[in-house]
Amino acid sequence: MTTQNYNNHKRVHPLYHRVLIPVLALTIIGAGVNLAKSLDDHERLYSASLILVLSICAALLALLARIYALKAQDRAIRAEENLRHYVLTGKLLDPRLGIAQVTALRFASDGEFPALASRAANENLKSDLIKREIKDWRADEHRV
Repeated sequence: MTTQNYNNHKRVHPLYHRVLIPVLALTIIGAGVNLAKSLDDHERLYSASLILVLSICAALLALLARIYALKAQDRAIRAEENLRHYVLTGKLLDPRLGIAQVTALRFASDGEFPALASRAANENLKSDLIKREIKDWRADEHRV
């Protein structure tokens, strides 16, 4: 397995990102075309509009399922990193740190984590810059 670093840390789930989302997008487009073609045919209008609505609902369901899983994981990451910071420094994380900053800080090794967390809070560093500043990368292979 390749060592995780800034260049390869983003998680892409092939079935979700490369199969489900494109199929749902194509389904919505096809359902829209079907609805447009059935506007003159009142017998098909109801079923065509129903297919479009159900296709949109399926896409929303897929997106919300992903968003909810990531939100739950973000809460767990915040708790884990707060505990790690407390163990390393005897203090909780600075409350000025947003969730994006905390999730970026999780990649920092124990040696650079407290200083980088302090700098991120004081300078309001963006998550991408935080990740770029990490010298000793700590892999997170369990992200959803």
